[in-house]
Amino acid sequence: MTKLRITAVQHLMRPITVFDQFADQVSSYVRAARDWDSQFVLLPEMFTLQLLSFFPRRDPQTTIRLLHEFTERYITLFQELAQETGLYIVAGTHMVKTEDEKMYNMSYLFHPNGHYDCQPKVHLTPYEKSAWFVHGGEEFKVFDTAHGKVAILICYDIEFPEAARIVSDMGAKIIFCPSCTDDEHGFHRVRFSCHARAIENQVYVVHTGTIGWLPNVQYMEGNYGEAAIIAPSDTVFPPKGIIAKGQPNIESIITGDIDLDLLKDLPEKGSVRTMQDRRPEIYKKYIQY
Repeated sequence: MTKLRITAVQHLMRPITVFDQFADQVSSYVRAARDWDSQFVLLPEMFTLQLLSFFPRRDPQTTIRLLHEFTERYITLFQELAQETGLYIVAGTHMVKTEDEKMYNMSYLFHPNGHYDCQPKVHLTPYEKSAWFVHGGEEFKVFDTAHGKVAILICYDIEFPEAARIVSDMGAKIIFCPSCTDDEHGFHRVRFSCHARAIENQVYVVHTGTIGWLPNVQYMEGNYGEAAIIAPSDTVFPPKGIIAKGQPNIESIITGDIDLDLLKDLPEKGSVRTMQDRRPEIYKKYIQY
């Protein structure tokens, strides 16, 4: 199947008192995506920090580690939802603590058969490093699905062209970008980067972020977000490269259709041919790491 329907969720961060309230909220999104005949659904980065709203406010390093006790319930919830709905669920991100006590900002892709894959965030923001002591991942992955190869670049990761180029070269045709930004500046950095990565690599990018106000969780009080399904800006796509988008800061889902076949001719027949016209023999003279 080359034509796919994708749903992205503008998740409202509001105070809750028990895990079941979180589960009911996200379950309603996923079931709505199923009712719209979607194949994939994307939730935002750090949306599980909503669970911290029913803990007393403490220092950030202590608070963020409380999320670990919800990891098993989080995984079970989305495994069951994926199996129930038949959807691939990019379940935002969740803070995971490893056996050696390191914290990772981890995204999960849940498959309809109950299997799941993980992609840690590689590039970390100053808050993640200094306030929460999160560790960055060490690799980018591409995941096989019944609808082709997909990748996940988490928020800040999409702002690095190398990351999208790596997963595109590995075969990903859809890049999912769960994000969490607290103001318009941060939101637009991520959104404009999504557009650039779609154009540079001639792929689809699906972006969404948290919205709402979470007063009891430090660094998560304000959230500014808007979901979008983004295509390369070429003649076979909408002029602004936007297949679907939401309204900022309104709890909702957006749904749009993509066609993977439309990407096939772009390297040789597109208005511009960014993949074909690359000049790596020149770039390597200047790029040093």
